[in-house]
This record gives sequence, C-alpha cells and structure tokens, in this order.
Amino acid sequence: METFEIRQEDGETGGRYVTVVDGHEAEMTYSKAGTSRIIIDHTGVPKALGGRGVGVALVQRAVEDARAAGLKIIPLCPFAKAQIEKHKEWQDVLA
Repeated sequence: METFEIRQEDGETGGRYVTVVDGHEAEMTYSKAGTSRIIIDHTGVPKALGGRGVGVALVQRAVEDARAAGLKIIPLCPFAKAQIEKHKEWQDVLA
C-alpha cells in the first residue's frame, strides 16, 4: 500500500484529515462529541485516486490518533464504519 502525507486540521468543534495526491485532495471530516469521542462523518476521495488506499489511510490515521489520545470513534460515515469493521485491530477505538 502506498504511503500518504496526511495532515490533521483540528478545530474547537471538529476537523479533518487531509492529503493531496497527484494534485487531488482527499479528506475525512469529524466532529467532536465531548472530550472523549470523535464522530467521523464523511470521507471524500476523488475518483482519480480511487483504488490506491487513500481512504483507508485516512481512517487508519484517525484510529492511530484516537488511540494515542485515549479517544473513541463513532463512525457515522459508511466508508469509515466499513473499514473499522474490516480491520479487527482497529476496533478498540470504537465507542
């Protein structure tokens, strides 16, 4: 799987993970639910980047960051939910 430079843009009520690959921006957005949970609500990957693992990389980064910060994830986004269900090793961060 390719590696992507993913940055987090974090605000008071939410934020996003974003990467730019070959001039195309992909993102995954979240909102904060209190101090111990985030809600992943959208993952957007342009068709030009489809099949390269960009979406999976965004979810993985959120899982790793949540684990490191002691946060739980509520995956409302169907893509993020499916990826967390598929990767048993990520399920410790589910709310």
